[in-house]
Amino acid sequence: MANITIYSKQWCSYCANAKRLLTARGFDYEEVDITHDPALEAKLIEQTGQRTVPQIFVENKPIGGFVELARLVAKGELDHLKNAA
Repeated sequence: MANITIYSKQWCSYCANAKRLLTARGFDYEEVDITHDPALEAKLIEQTGQRTVPQIFVENKPIGGFVELARLVAKGELDHLKNAA
C-alpha cells in the first residue's frame, strides 16, 4: 500500500473530507495532527510553503491539500498506489 500522510487539525473540514475520500477509495493513511504542535506546524510550513491544512504527502512527496487529492483520485492517478508494496 502507498505511503500516504495527512497533516491535519482537529477542526478542519477539508482534513475530514480528505480522510473520508481516502477511506472510501480503500487507501490507508497516517494522520499527523498538528492542532497543538506549533513546532511541527512551523516545520511543515517551511517544508511545503503552505500555511493551510490538510497537507498531504504521497510517498513522502507533497501533493497539496484536499482539492489536489480529489483531482488525483478523480483522474485515477492514485489507483496504481493501492498495490504498491
